[in-house]
Amino acid sequence: MSALSIAEICRLAPVVPVLVIDDLEKAVPLAEALVAGGLRALEVTLRTPVALQAIRAIADAVPGAEIGVGTLRTADDVKASVDAGARFGVAPGFTDAVMDAAEAASLPMLPGVATPSEAMAAADRGLEILKFFPAEANGGAPVLKAWASPLAGLKFCPTGGVSEKNARDYLTLPNVICVGGSWVAPKDAIANGDWETITRISKEASGLLTA
Repeated sequence: MSALSIAEICRLAPVVPVLVIDDLEKAVPLAEALVAGGLRALEVTLRTPVALQAIRAIADAVPGAEIGVGTLRTADDVKASVDAGARFGVAPGFTDAVMDAAEAASLPMLPGVATPSEAMAAADRGLEILKFFPAEANGGAPVLKAWASPLAGLKFCPTGGVSEKNARDYLTLPNVICVGGSWVAPKDAIANGDWETITRISKEASGLLTA
């Protein structure tokens, strides 16, 4: 389990890679390439049959990675992910069942919200950092900018439609702590084992707040 809080994990880098891993053999070199580029907090989504195995492989072989799991939808997902070595969790939405399981397992969580009501419900549970999802489909950076004052004290990690073209629009907002995106690990680069390209893109993403 992670010794880091979700705030500390989100502050490791401006971008949290959102990874869909189909080929287990690519998991470790992919994680190594991302970490080499400065992106240490990695979200492996539960969207493929090898996702849990990939999490275990990265947790065991890439000490520089803070490995997380995405697409948590049930309490069983939480348990299986913790057993696989996940150090933080990400959910597309916000439910008591998932949050209860995560709290019982001491798994730092980044649950998804799309409305002020959901954000307020999460805040009632003591959460201060939330995933805004799907970000672009829900109005993007202007929505989060509008939320900053009435939802003061909450920080967000927008995910969904975030790319190298609009990431800085989010990252310059006072209530955005980081963004989640898949552009740092292009599918063709993964398929071709082009780890140098992924490291280069990761370095560019790591410097988004200073460029």
